[in-house]
Amino acid sequence: MNWNYTQPVEIIFGNGSLSKLSGLLNNFTKPIIVSEEYFLKNGLVDKILSVINADVFTEVSPNPYVTEVNKCSRQIRKNGNDVIIAVGGGSVIDLSKSASVTVEDIREYHDTGKAVPDKHIPIIAVPTTSGTGSEVTSASVLTEKAIGKKAPIVSGSFFPKIALVDPELTVSMPPKVTASTGIDVLCHAVEGYWSKGHQPICDVLAVHSAKLVFEYLPKAYDNPNDIEAREKMSEASLIGGLAFSLPKTTASHACSFPITSIYNVPHGEACGLTLDFFARVNAKDNRTVQLAKELGFDTVESFADAIFELKKKVGLRTDLSEFKLTDENINELVKKSHHPNLLNNPVEITDEILYELYNNELS
Repeated sequence: MNWNYTQPVEIIFGNGSLSKLSGLLNNFTKPIIVSEEYFLKNGLVDKILSVINADVFTEVSPNPYVTEVNKCSRQIRKNGNDVIIAVGGGSVIDLSKSASVTVEDIREYHDTGKAVPDKHIPIIAVPTTSGTGSEVTSASVLTEKAIGKKAPIVSGSFFPKIALVDPELTVSMPPKVTASTGIDVLCHAVEGYWSKGHQPICDVLAVHSAKLVFEYLPKAYDNPNDIEAREKMSEASLIGGLAFSLPKTTASHACSFPITSIYNVPHGEACGLTLDFFARVNAKDNRTVQLAKELGFDTVESFADAIFELKKKVGLRTDLSEFKLTDENINELVKKSHHPNLLNNPVEITDEILYELYNNELS
């Protein structure tokens, strides 16, 4: 087996580590904080501005739009910013990645196959959720609202320079966000493990991350102020990001893109919707059997059952019945689930399997 491992992001982890931010800016003269309105209102952005001078951009949607990236890029070019401080969840960090190359129109690279320019300004990623792992990955997931397209752009230019992970910043997450981002961590770990692109280092990281989610996500959900649970979920998120960054994700993520773009289901929740289904589909794959055993389950079936029970425990959707899917709706979901990630699944995902998913499992 031949494989390579690269991780260029410097990681600074620990409660209270936000206090180290100003010291990381010694070589920069014109920072810009990219965040969201919520953190402008709750005082976090002002807290940072009390110790550093920086411009601010907060026009970031939960599923960031290409138009928002272009607007942020224009502001960076106009102000001559030389470093981005991305303070927020995966949406903020993803937008920052695409804005960091400061091109005129990011649509030129969005799901087109055209390589993103190498030239970019560095990013210091400060995650406020424990879910996406975006602070250590090279992917930026964007939505083009006008045509209903949600897809990732992947580029070596997108790796943040530094991931500054302070678990205390995740305490303010509402339970619903804790659940949705937390199940996304599990998807990253599981999919990274059974991915066709798997490799030994990422395998170990995936198992570690998944174990933490099963143990600590319910605790963080039930008690938002449980700092140990928050710390462990931040650890799981970051390590889950490392686990899938190189192997990439598979069928659950492929199906999540249309579920989110059409029905506005939050990304993590959309990924988690199908994870137990694809675990059962992948039961014929030896690595999926091995993963179930590594996580302490006797069978893949019991592993899948545990995923389903975890979703119920933290109040996540287990189907799409509220949307009363028609045959036309299901046909659209099947068609739009044919994202390249689907080809990374260890078992071939046919349209027959997708129709089973949308007609029976999720309807």
